[in-house]
Amino acid sequence: MNASTAHPTVSRWVIFIMALGAGFSVASIYYAQPLLPLMGNDLHLSVAGMGLVPTLTQAGYALGILFLLPLGDRHDRRLLILIKSAALALFLLGCSLTGQLHSLLVASLLIGMAATMAQDIVPAAAILAPEGKQGKTVGTVMTGLLLGILLSRTVSGVVGEAFGWRAMYQLAAVSIALIGVVLWAVLPRFAAHSTLSYPALLRSMGHLWRRYPALRRAALAQGFLSIAFSAFWSTLAVMLLEHYHLGSAVAGGYGIAGAAGALAAPLAGGLADRLGAGKVTQLGAALVTLSFALMFLMPLSSIHGQLILLGIAAVGFDLGLQSSLVAHQNLVYSLEPQARGRLNALLFTVVFIGMALGSALGSQLYAMAGWAGVVALATACGIIALLIRLRESARVTTLQTENR
Repeated sequence: MNASTAHPTVSRWVIFIMALGAGFSVASIYYAQPLLPLMGNDLHLSVAGMGLVPTLTQAGYALGILFLLPLGDRHDRRLLILIKSAALALFLLGCSLTGQLHSLLVASLLIGMAATMAQDIVPAAAILAPEGKQGKTVGTVMTGLLLGILLSRTVSGVVGEAFGWRAMYQLAAVSIALIGVVLWAVLPRFAAHSTLSYPALLRSMGHLWRRYPALRRAALAQGFLSIAFSAFWSTLAVMLLEHYHLGSAVAGGYGIAGAAGALAAPLAGGLADRLGAGKVTQLGAALVTLSFALMFLMPLSSIHGQLILLGIAAVGFDLGLQSSLVAHQNLVYSLEPQARGRLNALLFTVVFIGMALGSALGSQLYAMAGWAGVVALATACGIIALLIRLRESARVTTLQTENR
């Protein structure tokens, strides 16, 4: 079956399986965050050593997106998804068996690279989407992806506290192996959109980056939002343990609050279809900024009030980040449909550079300035993203006026 003829009749069941696949695969790079204190105790790691685990995982994801994702324009995405799912399952299993920091970091880097199967699934959803419903379809798959990011913390926190962090990675390996087989069974074959060699594909990404200012602004805005997102989640478990004496399960429980925001992805995609992606990115960046700024009120509240404020902020900034991400993807995919894999690679390379920076900066700021430093970083990044989107809107309005 050729994807070019299959997409008008793609079933909701297939889209649902793709959402599950995106969620399970991307979850693999976030299981560690609530488990960091457990890993630290088991392997005798410092706070800086614990911070390297999510940093290396997200850096691996960025490298995988940059160097592996362009292959989706050259080869059948269905085959790529199968290969990556097998590799990811093996790396997760290997991580569960490690006994020292160096092997843990190597496994974390490889897990990040193989977990980019999630970003092969998202462009596949755009290709399979019926005409006029690309935003909604991509939004549905992105709901699965972001739920995977957020609920991974809840699941890993509970499983880790009950059975240990190694059991969580073993469970993750089994889940990836199973979803990889199901995706192979339900997905059609995808036609290659390019005959370029691999080196030529990589070179063409530089041309795409230079050709489309809208791509650069979308990537940078989403990258700053990602710094804020990652700084929060990479330090939350340590902060809750030190300030409130709460364990990994509670840290993971905040993922449930954030998951409420993820459910807005199809709505955000539909709004992007109707109102335009640019407007939705502005609204999303503004909501992220306001949600993080809300946490400045924590010192004025009781302990219970502080924990409630954390939950409210998690819902708000996850909703804002997800809405902005779906809108940015719609914007980027529309620039050159035959190069979706490479455009997606460029967008998400910057996004996960932001994630890695957020983990590193968040850990350092927490060590130097406490939770207030993390909140200040996140709020500042939200403001920068909003300014980028407002400037882009002003530029587009000016161009439209000049063309009249």
